[in-house]
Amino acid sequence: MKRRTFIRKNGQVALLAPLVPAALPSLFTAGNQPDEKPEWLQKMIVNNDASLERVQQRYVSDPDSPHYGDVLDGYGMPSPHAATSFLKTGICALISPESAYHADAGLVERLSHAAEFLFGLQHEDGTIDLLSTNFHSTPDTGFIVKWLAPVWRLLENSSVPEKSTITVPLKQFLLQAGEALKVGGIHTPNHRWVVCSALAELYKIEQDPAYLARAERWLSEGIDMDADGQYEEKSSYIYSSLSNRVLISTARGFDKPELYAYVRRNLDMNFYYLHPNGEIVTEASGRQDNSIIGTLEKYYYPYRYMALKDGNGQYAAACRLIEATAFEKTTGFLYYFLEDKDLWKELPEPKPLPISYARVFRHSNLARIRRGNYDASILMGSPVFFTFHKSSLALQGIRFASAFFGKGQFVSESLEEENSSYILSSYLRGPYYQPFPKDKIPGDGDWSKMPRSERPQSEVQELYSRVTIREVEQGFSLEISIEGTERVPVALELIFRPGGTFVGTVPHEELEDTYYLKEGVGKYSHAGSAIHFGPGQHQHRWVQLRGALPKQDAPTVFLTGFTPFHQTLQIT
Repeated sequence: MKRRTFIRKNGQVALLAPLVPAALPSLFTAGNQPDEKPEWLQKMIVNNDASLERVQQRYVSDPDSPHYGDVLDGYGMPSPHAATSFLKTGICALISPESAYHADAGLVERLSHAAEFLFGLQHEDGTIDLLSTNFHSTPDTGFIVKWLAPVWRLLENSSVPEKSTITVPLKQFLLQAGEALKVGGIHTPNHRWVVCSALAELYKIEQDPAYLARAERWLSEGIDMDADGQYEEKSSYIYSSLSNRVLISTARGFDKPELYAYVRRNLDMNFYYLHPNGEIVTEASGRQDNSIIGTLEKYYYPYRYMALKDGNGQYAAACRLIEATAFEKTTGFLYYFLEDKDLWKELPEPKPLPISYARVFRHSNLARIRRGNYDASILMGSPVFFTFHKSSLALQGIRFASAFFGKGQFVSESLEEENSSYILSSYLRGPYYQPFPKDKIPGDGDWSKMPRSERPQSEVQELYSRVTIREVEQGFSLEISIEGTERVPVALELIFRPGGTFVGTVPHEELEDTYYLKEGVGKYSHAGSAIHFGPGQHQHRWVQLRGALPKQDAPTVFLTGFTPFHQTLQIT
């Protein structure tokens, strides 16, 4: 792009940006005519322009550079994923009349270089590399195909001048990738459905029966959904939403409507995973999104598609929630909405989402309780066994540990319901070991040849930990009991999301963002909301116990004591 053109285009983006309002709900009133882009979609296109400004900064435009035409990742490495991001974002802008980059000749030139660059990174077997971990990777090739096949179709069906400089190398890449997808393997459960989705997207370009045959081979294994409605990886932020999107893609591309049932079950389950501020519970995830702050933007396409398909008012309400809390994060899914005009239609009348419930998700080792503007998660098998969200505030977790043989971090082994209470418990042993049996001594003093498992035990120490959680008015009561070996130091920690202010706590003598609750009730407040917790207990100053997990990078309040340790916390 010429410098003058770039300044003009960039100026247009800058002028448009202030028009995006802070309060989104009133903005989302789609037009009745499918051929008219609704206002929300036009705003998504403007947001995509802003993304393009960032993404194309990694495009190497210097003709004298050895990397000319390459797209670099955040570490400065030429990357197929960086090229894909540029192509996906750039093509969506290029074909949209509402974009400041519509049919821009300079962007066409850069995207053509990026397409050739991507094609050059492809191995002869059709695969690409994910430089952070996977090489000659069929599943990562599938991810790229499922992104690029739709935008290839959008560009191929457009009137953008010189589009063939992009579509020709990109189609070569896609068809060669298809050869890999017909035969390649996977790593994780969701990879199967990603590959199926990629094959379905290719099938829309070229109806190779081998694409369908390979997808059916993967689908014959059955969808990995438990009785709760969750996928195998329990990755509520990243991979469950991904599975929903790719199963819809597979259902549409290969005419397999039976797959929609799995999507519905997961979307329904999510209603009980929502915090009052629109975030989603992530503490039960088995993947890298465990305990991160996650919003619902990745579910926008599934909720919108299924809301319109089924006339489902609760799915429509979920869309409105996403529009109000995480709309700007939906921009990466623009290609779905540009290609399918049915998604432009007015949503059904929203129906209320559940905001008062108590449910146990056995397959995820999780109990969920919500009462209006506050909610809690109770977790088995996790060091963080309790979380509490209230309006915009979050007690991100409660943990405790004892200095019991370096293995005293509490992780519950069971989750029981009893008389409207939830009970978590664990049992630890700390033995000592007697001399090795005489008839088995190797004679050379080699310790490794005398395993502990064959030594008699003595002076066995035991520790029983139990947490009983009950609902109280406007919150919860947590009764914590640790018994067995006496005089074992204990540290109980309450981990809060940054941003609030404490009252009633005492700063730690040395550690930042670390406090004691020595007595009484503490308060953590922000923006007119407050979480109250207590009463306190303070019998020693040791908070980084041997064998305990490191303190998290968050404001943390400690209660300390010794076994037998008994403490009833009120969280409201």
